[in-house]
Amino acid sequence: MKRYHTKKIVPHSSSDMFHLVSDVENYPSFVPLCEKMRVKSRQTTAPGVVTIVAEMTVGFKAVCERYSSKVVCDANNYEINVSAIDGPFRHLKTCWRFTQTKDEDFALRRCLVDFTIEYEFKSLALGLIMGAMFDKAVHNYTEAFAKRADVIFKSKS
Repeated sequence: MKRYHTKKIVPHSSSDMFHLVSDVENYPSFVPLCEKMRVKSRQTTAPGVVTIVAEMTVGFKAVCERYSSKVVCDANNYEINVSAIDGPFRHLKTCWRFTQTKDEDFALRRCLVDFTIEYEFKSLALGLIMGAMFDKAVHNYTEAFAKRADVIFKSKS
């Protein structure tokens, strides 16, 4: 099983970053390898907690795979946990955590983005075909979201 973990301080609030990552419908416009996203269901499961079941289509050249995930967005703790329900993964778990930083200049809004993903393809063949590209995409996820935040929230900064 592969595991990747990174932390990055971004010049945006925890709230802004949480809302950006929980807005799964917009992933195809900026998330590496994400070609399509369809929300199958969305429901409030507790105060401040929304659970989404979404189907993502990922692709690279002639290879295209779909999988469904359960996405639990906890606004109380600024945390998003994702787990695959079906598709090409034997195991897929992702965790995003957003922690507001303490700045001496309170005019600066920054947060620490903490991203972890663990995954394993069901098929060795698919792992060989998509593995390297998926690895590269995963390593660029945090940066892709940071760049998207810069575009969306630039007027707030």
